[in-house]
Amino acid sequence: MKHIEVVAAIILDNHGRVLATQRGYGRMKGYWEFPGGKIEPGETQEEALIREIREELDAIIGIDSFVTTVDWDYPEFHLTMHCHLCHLENDNISLNEHEDARWLDTEDLNSIEWLPADLQVVEFLSKRFNSGVK
Repeated sequence: MKHIEVVAAIILDNHGRVLATQRGYGRMKGYWEFPGGKIEPGETQEEALIREIREELDAIIGIDSFVTTVDWDYPEFHLTMHCHLCHLENDNISLNEHEDARWLDTEDLNSIEWLPADLQVVEFLSKRFNSGVK
């Protein structure tokens, strides 16, 4: 089975809301995800994440901490997704590859239809935020 390794940004704003982006292409079009993408050969996770967010959202992020790695089997490939807690360096984002974006309060994370691998991160975050740990 093909293996794809990606990074994802869990971007929080100053109000503790999480940025969710809606896919605008491919078989999973319309599902919601944490923005990010493939790690290119020779890149660190952090370098890939900064590049991907600049390409997808025209945004500059600061990476605060590593959160979790999710391994998920989709029908066509195995995904390894490294997730990092991030913040925007400014408030400007442009949707270059996504149909929509929403800032969600942590209690509203389950209000949208996430990609299966991203849903694992939502469950992790819900436990983390509900326990009072940030």
